[in-house]
Amino acid sequence: MSDSVIQNRKKAHLRICLEDDVQSDLFTGFEKYRMPHTSLPEVDLNVVDVRSSFLGKALEVPFLFSGMTGGMESGAVLNQRLAVVAQEMGMAMCVGSQRAAIENDERAQSFDVRRFAPDILLFANMGAVQLNYGVGVDGFRKAVEMIEADALVLHFNALQEAIQPEGEVNFAGLLKKIETLCGKMDVPVIAKEVGWGFSAMDVRRLLDAGISVFDAAGAGGTSWSQVEKFRAEGSVYFEAADAFRDWGISTVDVLLNVRDVDDEVPLIASGGMRTGVDVAKSLVLGADLGGFARTILPAAMQSEEALLAKMQVLAYQLRVAMFMSGAASISALKNLDLKKVA
Repeated sequence: MSDSVIQNRKKAHLRICLEDDVQSDLFTGFEKYRMPHTSLPEVDLNVVDVRSSFLGKALEVPFLFSGMTGGMESGAVLNQRLAVVAQEMGMAMCVGSQRAAIENDERAQSFDVRRFAPDILLFANMGAVQLNYGVGVDGFRKAVEMIEADALVLHFNALQEAIQPEGEVNFAGLLKKIETLCGKMDVPVIAKEVGWGFSAMDVRRLLDAGISVFDAAGAGGTSWSQVEKFRAEGSVYFEAADAFRDWGISTVDVLLNVRDVDDEVPLIASGGMRTGVDVAKSLVLGADLGGFARTILPAAMQSEEALLAKMQVLAYQLRVAMFMSGAASISALKNLDLKKVA
């Protein structure tokens, strides 16, 4: 695929996510649960501790900037803002797909975030399907080395590719190649959906292939088939996309799927995460981090200051949710039970 096609697609994705209705018709599932409320927390809000760790790295707050962009000039500005705020907040960050930089070294600069965030937990990001389109193990290693990443996100976006006129839809034989990749990488490999979630069978197969972390990225937030719809007006893809607006597995159900299969594998909750209360619920359900993307995109596009303010609000929401549930620490939070209301 040409460099110009990739750049135009990335620009369109950002514009569509900000301007158009790309919300999934499914709900995340968090609305079916309530945090346990107490009028007598027996906890001082001022000492509620949201610090945690993930993949051996300390975090001041269990948040992740999910992969959004890169490979273009405006993407470089956005990634810098995300990195600076991630460093300030003491949270994790994943860059957007690095395919453009693997194919064109000139695009690598837009992913150069480590200089702005020397201490953060940082994830590289490549599409799993690229294993079927000429990118070998060395290419995935290059993505990690390019940004001095602590782990590699391998994203799965079959439905998104199916709605793209230029989509790369050959997912045949991918599992064996993933197994080979995992066996040759020097960092953990994270399996991430992009908004339709993993079934329990998916989780088992990927664990057997060597995946060591899951990012739920379930349904209930941005629908990437809807995003691609707005790029494909006047085509069969445009007409087809709406049938998939309610496709996928909700974020909560993905969390439960992963924990039913393996109750210890590191787990990120993403897909429609909107508040710190959502993160609190996800941690009770077995997640270790909460990932944000479209929820924080308007602030990230505005300024570094706006983004920092947004993240501080989300962190305070998490602290208050813990306080009002009587949990003074993340470990105490994880030992609570949610009330199912629907």
